[in-house]
Amino acid sequence: MLHQVLFIIFGVVCVAGALNLLLQRHPINSALSLIVVMGALALLFLLLGAEFVAAVQVIVYAGAVMVLFVFVIMLLNAGVEEHTRGSRVAIFLGIPGLIAFFIFMCWAIGSNGSALGQARIGSFYVPTQELGIALFREFLLPFEVTSVLILIAIMGAVVLARRER
Repeated sequence: MLHQVLFIIFGVVCVAGALNLLLQRHPINSALSLIVVMGALALLFLLLGAEFVAAVQVIVYAGAVMVLFVFVIMLLNAGVEEHTRGSRVAIFLGIPGLIAFFIFMCWAIGSNGSALGQARIGSFYVPTQELGIALFREFLLPFEVTSVLILIAIMGAVVLARRER
């Protein structure tokens, strides 16, 4: 019972942080709201028994990636953003797409994934050691390419933010 209450509380915190992320006018406040979302997601993973994923969520996403986001925002000296009314394409395609996605997700959850030919969530177990071996043996190249792309993004942000003297 306590796990369900905590799950609901952290879920509400996650959704509230995501809404705050969208409603903020200043990019730094949005980035801080995203850190709240990442922390709440880590706690949700912890409640679901995925301790490794929760630790990775905190270390990689809430830690490294969000520090990178805040660093780039501060480096670019981004001010308050301007809100527009939105485009007609987003209204005519986005709203029906959102409704269709919601209906599909309700159907997929209601059918327990059996209609999709998938196993139920939580029905498999992969030890952390095997996950690490797969990450650093089979998927080493994509892992390293991702780190190089992040490094290139940081260098690009520095070049864009550099002021001519």
